[in-house]
Amino acid sequence: MIVRDVMTPSVVTLGPSHTLREAAQQMAQAHVGSAVVIDPDVGVGIISERAILMAIAECQNVDEQIVAHHLSRDAVYADPEWSLDLATDAMRKGGYRHLVVLDDGNVIGVISLRDIVRAWQPVIHD
Repeated sequence: MIVRDVMTPSVVTLGPSHTLREAAQQMAQAHVGSAVVIDPDVGVGIISERAILMAIAECQNVDEQIVAHHLSRDAVYADPEWSLDLATDAMRKGGYRHLVVLDDGNVIGVISLRDIVRAWQPVIHD
């Protein structure tokens, strides 16, 4: 299997000036753990539930803090043709749980550890 086979093609997208509260609300509504941030000046980034949680733990105001200040640093992007082993290895090395999937520079989805686990261990019904 490859990334394209198991990624989530519909993603929550935000601009860099969205607040952390807005990000959290959109992520919660979509039941996802990350959102893709598209900044015309910087490019594509990702904000995770972990980044929002860390901001809250540091007593930062989620209504004032913007997502641009909380993006994952040194982001790794997945290619849709990568094997799941390669995607998992990139996640492990970078400490990520989500990777933005780019095809010719365009966002086409997000792959998460949950997506990979589901692919490797299908649900067994009794």
